[in-house]
Amino acid sequence: MIRWLIFCCLSLFTSATLSMAAADNPPGGVAAALGMNFPNIQPQRIAPTPVPGLYEILLPNEEILYFNPQSGHLIAGEIWTKDARNLTRESKAELMTAKIGMFPLEKAIKIGNGPNQVIEVVDPDCPFCREGSAFFAGRDDVTRYVFLLPLERIHPNVTEKARYILSAEDPILAYEEAMGGRFDNEPVPEFKDNGLLDEHLEIARKVGLNGTPKFWINGKFVSGNNLDAIKKLLTLTK
Repeated sequence: MIRWLIFCCLSLFTSATLSMAAADNPPGGVAAALGMNFPNIQPQRIAPTPVPGLYEILLPNEEILYFNPQSGHLIAGEIWTKDARNLTRESKAELMTAKIGMFPLEKAIKIGNGPNQVIEVVDPDCPFCREGSAFFAGRDDVTRYVFLLPLERIHPNVTEKARYILSAEDPILAYEEAMGGRFDNEPVPEFKDNGLLDEHLEIARKVGLNGTPKFWINGKFVSGNNLDAIKKLLTLTK
């Protein structure tokens, strides 16, 4: 009984010490408190948030959690500001922005020669991807680098369509026809697969993409067909 009481007292003392250390010496103290409370979590990054006492924990799979070292609570969810900014989404966007160098542009479908660089990751059957493609098709101030990520689980037979586009003699024409709906109710022409789609799929896997559309506008990441955000990032607007 006495040993148990001593153990409990030592545990409480250690927890309190780590909590005070976390408050006085972040992020080292925070890492120590996190390790004691959740030893199986190996954070890739620990960063303070605007919420006092709450820290952002970036996991190796790039999911974001929040940790309060004083209470020992781990929190899953998003942080929003009163002016409707999603701080969690902004942090994830920063991570994706840093991955722009992972795209070998020579493997993309290049469209246009404008001053604004646009990298697109799209599914040829995704309606939001088609809206984004139509938006860029009407501009002469962009250079587009298109990578295909067919989502077969959502759009049956889209993988064959994507292989045709990338293997076509004129990939730009094939892409524009597919995005315009030409092959929605008819099969794609016969083609010899050049294997480029497999490279696109591997690029998407390395970047960590599992949905479309995704854009990098002049180096800045935009998730989804957020045309307002895209317009703001274009240095030359029409």
